Amino acid sequence: MMPAAESINPLTEAIQLAIAPVFLLTGVAGMLNALGIRLARVIDRGRALEDILIQSSPSTEPRFDQFMIELQSLDQRRKIINGATALMVLCAVLIGLTVVELFYSTGLQGRLQLSHWVATTFLLGFGSFIAACVLYLVEIILASRSITLFKKRP
Repeated sequence: MMPAAESINPLTEAIQLAIAPVFLLTGVAGMLNALGIRLARVIDRGRALEDILIQSSPSTEPRFDQFMIELQSLDQRRKIINGATALMVLCAVLIGLTVVELFYSTGLQGRLQLSHWVATTFLLGFGSFIAACVLYLVEIILASRSITLFKKRP
């Protein structure tokens, strides 16, 4: 038995409306991947520095102070990456809610009024995406500065 044409049109419209925010989710997934890779590199470098510092002292390791500064910088970068990751996950949740709201508010033909929340969740999701991108940029700037800091040594 074929569904009535009246029931297909709202469903098709709901799917079309819900697809647009899904593209934003693919961007969020890519950013989460990049943040995860950066966090892994920060953690690996931090562990390597901790191993060096545990086995040495300021008197035996000439770069001890530089390693301590780098370790502090890595800790700051780790916190920024964690913040950006949390904002990206929040963005994904809010965009997911937007998709659900679009689908149900269109598909249920007014029986469930979620349409007033669509703009709110979408804008909050996009705002968290922008904030996460700003933190990502801050982390990249900190990483770049730590490299130039160590080029100044004799």
